[in-house]
Amino acid sequence: MTYGQDKPLVWLKGEVRTPPFTPQARLEAGLLLRRLQHGQALSLPHSRAMPAIGRNCHELRITDRNHTWRIVYYVAAEAVVILDVFSKKTQVTPVGIIETCTKRLAAYLRATAEKE
Repeated sequence: MTYGQDKPLVWLKGEVRTPPFTPQARLEAGLLLRRLQHGQALSLPHSRAMPAIGRNCHELRITDRNHTWRIVYYVAAEAVVILDVFSKKTQVTPVGIIETCTKRLAAYLRATAEKE
């Protein structure tokens, strides 16, 4: 793909900054997001499907020195939509994160449907 065909990133929540990300984790996040923008489908160990949030929803998995970061995203036809960025402290994604991301995705889908 050429750069002119890359999907934009739409940030609904969160950011990838140093700190709290280490420079290495921020670089990894940036490279993975860039691959998504190029239209590549990522799988484990980098990305995991999140069907509890919605179809085409996934989480990037970024291991940092003191944190395990997650970037929850939705792959739309026109963009890669970032639903949340958080530090994961347990093996199970917190219910509150899933609920919040589900609401953000629904709001995004409503907003983009109104533009068509």
